[in-house]
Amino acid sequence: MLNREYVKKTLKTFGIRPTKARILICEALMMAGQPVSHGDLQTNVFLSEINRVTLYRSLNVLVEAGIVHKVLGIDGRWYFCIHELGEPGCPGDHPHFYCLKCGKMKCLKGDKLPFVEVPPGYHVEGKQLLVYGICEKCFKETKEIN
Repeated sequence: MLNREYVKKTLKTFGIRPTKARILICEALMMAGQPVSHGDLQTNVFLSEINRVTLYRSLNVLVEAGIVHKVLGIDGRWYFCIHELGEPGCPGDHPHFYCLKCGKMKCLKGDKLPFVEVPPGYHVEGKQLLVYGICEKCFKETKEIN
């Protein structure tokens, strides 16, 4: 069960005003347990009272604070995932797997992104690694059909 007071306290700790929308978005991301797109969040019944602009702005605030990380899917959509609340910084230093059949994305937290040496004077603002293919569930369903 999610602890709403803990979510509020964590948002305050990160210097974020704990609005109803931000709290609900954090809870929805925690319940999802995997990266989800803005569109998926927009159609989430749990978030039905939040309009798309508020959702977009709130996600950006959570990303900038380091509570949520985002990754660009092969489908061109941004996917958002919350990390362990109370932990400083974003745990986004891992690759993600995107299923070409069902469109779900999974954090591969057991792996780290490789270090990339950039030329002197260059400043890295982000990096991501997206692995794509067919997830275990979809692969099993495909095998059963054939």
